[in-house]
Amino acid sequence: MTECERQQHAHLDALLQAYHEALAVHKFDGVLVFSGQPARHFGDDQHATFTAYGHFVHLTGQAHLAHSWVMVRLGEPSTLYLHSPADIWHLPAYLPEEPWVERFRVEPRKTHEPPALPPGRFAVLGEISDGMAQVMGAEANPSGLVAALNELRVRKSAYEVSCLRNANHQAMAGHLSAREAFDAGGAEFDIQLAYLGGVRQRESELPYPNIVGLNAHGGVLHYQHYDTVAPEKRRSLLLDAGVRYRGYCADITRTWPGHDSVAEFTPLIDGVTSLQHDLIAQLAPGVSYVDLHRRMHEGLAALLVEQRLVNASIESVLESGLTQAFCPHGLGHLLGAQVHDVAGLVDATGQRRPPPAEHPALRLTRELEVGMVVTVEPGLYIIPMLLETHRHRPEVNWDRVDQLADHGGIRIEDNVLVTAAGPDNLTPQEP
Repeated sequence: MTECERQQHAHLDALLQAYHEALAVHKFDGVLVFSGQPARHFGDDQHATFTAYGHFVHLTGQAHLAHSWVMVRLGEPSTLYLHSPADIWHLPAYLPEEPWVERFRVEPRKTHEPPALPPGRFAVLGEISDGMAQVMGAEANPSGLVAALNELRVRKSAYEVSCLRNANHQAMAGHLSAREAFDAGGAEFDIQLAYLGGVRQRESELPYPNIVGLNAHGGVLHYQHYDTVAPEKRRSLLLDAGVRYRGYCADITRTWPGHDSVAEFTPLIDGVTSLQHDLIAQLAPGVSYVDLHRRMHEGLAALLVEQRLVNASIESVLESGLTQAFCPHGLGHLLGAQVHDVAGLVDATGQRRPPPAEHPALRLTRELEVGMVVTVEPGLYIIPMLLETHRHRPEVNWDRVDQLADHGGIRIEDNVLVTAAGPDNLTPQEP
């Protein structure tokens, strides 16, 4: 048995035991977890890209099995109801040769209908209506049980960390291939194709649609297109691109200057990278992620002053709200079977912990704990819509800011494990 196989067995031992404990606490005899089903395009027989429900992925590592179910029962072996009908149009679903399969009683099924439930009190989780749950004789997505299962995903097992580390190594290979395509003068579409070739995954298998932003497109936080024609000037590339490995996600962002970038752009990339390294070094159990987010803004204020984008004190820049115009998103989020993993805005008891009013986009408000994997992704952008409200401020060096507008923005993002001995960066650094 390989080390990975041993880790996976240990992971499932602990996970299924924790499921049984949660069921007992919430007085359920069992839970049926639905993988979900792809949405059909209106008036067509084609379906949208599908990703399975997070708790189904957590149990199986299978992110693309549709119409399938996992039943976990107190005192009984767990069952995977695998939807795999005979089909001349599509290849039937099949399972990988991995140790987790041995831990489930696998029951192939041809129907879309949910499996019959035995007597007892059952919960059913996933995209299930209350009406369907009632027909099944179960309770749909009971909040207490869902919160308890969400919490099981917050601290990663050794197996999950290995999967996340592998996903990061695979994703970085794609980033390096994409950078080569950028340096060769490729369009966004060419860069995306190079990335897919580097990671050996098709677009529908990725954990999220890659962001491939050349020039000003790098300032659109979730830029969603791939231009097929390269711009005349290559100012910059912002690439936010990930991979799935056994269901677990990598989420990496890099920004590179282009052949035609202005001299002021590279020092800004270096400054954001240095800030990111400083923030990663501060990751430790007990540290408030909200405090880290605020330290990001302190670092951004210092960078704006140092690079003469703003002629003012660091304190006045922070008070003015300028850093939020240059970086409107949060410092990062939990990462796992979902890119924006669950339970980031609650504490360990399930009590809601919303982001501060002045930082509404922050996705993680918890204190850090051993076993958490988080992204750390400070950014600095030229977003005209946000900066326009500050045009009256004479302390901003608008000539310098406007010179950077067609460079879009900068984001540097790594995936980091919190340990008692310090941060463990799962993202390989570029050679």
